[in-house]
Amino acid sequence: MQTVVSIFLLVSALGVIISVLLQEGEEGGLGAIAGGGADSLWGKNRSSSLEAILQRTTIISAAVFILSTLVLAAR
Repeated sequence: MQTVVSIFLLVSALGVIISVLLQEGEEGGLGAIAGGGADSLWGKNRSSSLEAILQRTTIISAAVFILSTLVLAAR
């Protein structure tokens, strides 16, 4: 059982690292609010864009990582 949880921990850690590194930076800062950032932020294709997929992947991987860590710490 501990080996399986350790494998989940390793895979989720790699998933978090890779998905965070593939995401684009928010270089505009507060200036992006007044600029053209509103179109890309609330656009029609927001849910199916690569950015949204990477964000979902990061959240899921982080949740699996945290749960795996807690299970291993409890043993």
